[in-house]
Amino acid sequence: MVFIMNPDVTREQINTFISGWENKGFSTILSVGTEHTAVCLIGNTAAVDLDHVVQTSGVVLYGKRITERYKAVNRVVHEDNTIVRTGDICIGEGYFTVIAGPCSVESEDQIIQIAKSVKTSGARILRGGAFKPRTSPYDFQGKKAEGLEMLSAAKKETGLPIVTEIMNQTQIDLFEDVDIVQVGARNMQNFDLLKALGSLKKPVLLKRGPANTIDELLMSAEYIVSSGNDNVILCERGIRSFETMTRNTLDLSAVVLLKQKSHLPVIADPSHASGIRSLVPPLAKAILAVGADGLMVEAHNNPAAALCDGAQSLDLDQFDTLMRDLKNRAQTEGKII
Repeated sequence: MVFIMNPDVTREQINTFISGWENKGFSTILSVGTEHTAVCLIGNTAAVDLDHVVQTSGVVLYGKRITERYKAVNRVVHEDNTIVRTGDICIGEGYFTVIAGPCSVESEDQIIQIAKSVKTSGARILRGGAFKPRTSPYDFQGKKAEGLEMLSAAKKETGLPIVTEIMNQTQIDLFEDVDIVQVGARNMQNFDLLKALGSLKKPVLLKRGPANTIDELLMSAEYIVSSGNDNVILCERGIRSFETMTRNTLDLSAVVLLKQKSHLPVIADPSHASGIRSLVPPLAKAILAVGADGLMVEAHNNPAAALCDGAQSLDLDQFDTLMRDLKNRAQTEGKII
């Protein structure tokens, strides 16, 4: 249940209104937007007389019931689009932010070379896996803490913020120099990790699991936001279907629905969605066309020799060509790259 406050009420009146509900055992979320201020009531609201509250509170303009289980990430509660910032880079309204880099950090020279190249092409954030969750225990598992040091070296060399995947909450202290913490598809419903990241004061990039619904993705985001961190970026990265010609199936409708249902920024990952290098550029353009706030793409200086996911990685020339195409298309879409 959400209450929209009268525009002339004071913050003291709003605080009194909130305290009254919390004293009755409810939890609340306060959302201050450009158009209105909303108070979301969380708990068993079945017995709450909505009309009576509106008529007698003296501070409520109108109220409505929220049928979805997710509240804090719901656009009904927070009408304005959230813009997530890292340094001077924005992910959200009006921007199409490109995140690029290798699936896995392999050496300091490699990640610095890639970082310099993708930055020149127009990428704003560097990605690279230090910890790699793999289906097989015999596959390359990443450079781990050493990989984080290599990413930090690339950040120092280029000024690019870095995003990399965390495996569990015990690793949080290792991520001090990481600008955006990625929750991978396999960890989307690691609820202990999500709650721990809720107390972290830096952005979280949350990837959709290959077998998870849009509703489940939003509920995972709810864990983070309701725990105190509203700097969440949603990422569509393909879902598992009956199709076997691609690694996964890119769900472009999810991008549109997520933008309608939630105020959080939404990006997509065509590399993991397709698993095929030649499909990445056209899918990236489609992601821009449907209104996403950004793109996460794998780029490597030598995909044929990559230790992880070389078949879906663009080489640096291919990434540069893609960026030039995206910049031209972004102008017609009213986006800034």
